[in-house]
Amino acid sequence: MLKELRPALIMLALFTVITGLIYPLAVTGFAQVLFPRQANGSLVVANGKVVGSSLIGQAFSEDRYFQGRPSATSAPDPKDSSKTVDAPYNGANSGGSNLGPTSKALMERVKTDVETRKGQNPKAKVPTDLVTTSGSGLDPHISPEAALFQVPRVSKARNMPEDRLRDLVNQHIEGRSLGFLGEPRINVLALNMALDRAAAR
Repeated sequence: MLKELRPALIMLALFTVITGLIYPLAVTGFAQVLFPRQANGSLVVANGKVVGSSLIGQAFSEDRYFQGRPSATSAPDPKDSSKTVDAPYNGANSGGSNLGPTSKALMERVKTDVETRKGQNPKAKVPTDLVTTSGSGLDPHISPEAALFQVPRVSKARNMPEDRLRDLVNQHIEGRSLGFLGEPRINVLALNMALDRAAAR
C-alpha cells in the first residue's frame, strides 16, 4: 500500500507547488512587468490620493456631476444580516438584479427613473443606459448620448456654458476596443475629474 501511496503523495506535493506557488507567482510577476497599472487595479490618482478605479463606477448623485448607470449591487444589512440593502457599485457583490423584463419592480423602477431624467432634460429622449443597470452593476462607463443628455443639468448646477461642457464630453469619448469591439463610451470618473479641473480655471 505504501508503494502505491508514495507516487500519489509526490504528485500531490509537486502539483501543489507548481499550480499553487510557481504558476501564480509567475503570472503575477509577468502582470507587474507588462501591465503594472492594470495588475494593481487601474487606480485613478488625483493630487497624490487614490480617488477610484477606472474599472469600477462610482455613485455621483450631485447635479453638478455627470452620473453613471444605475447600479443593482447590494450589501448585507448591518441591522439584519439575513437581509440586504442597496450598495451602489459594491465590488464585493457585483452582479445584476436578476429581475427579468416582466418584473413589476423593475418596470416601476425604470419608469420612475425615466420620469426623473425627463424632468432634467425635457427636450431630449432619455438614453437607455441612464435607466438600466449593467450585468456587473459596476460599469464605469456611459454612452456619449447619456453624457450629452446630462449637459443642461450640469450646466445649470455649475453655471457653465453648455457648449463648453459638450466640448468636454466629446474630448472624453473612448472609441471601440481594437477599433471594432463594443461601443464608443465615456468613463464617468475621468469626465467628472476633468469637469472639476475645468471649473477651477
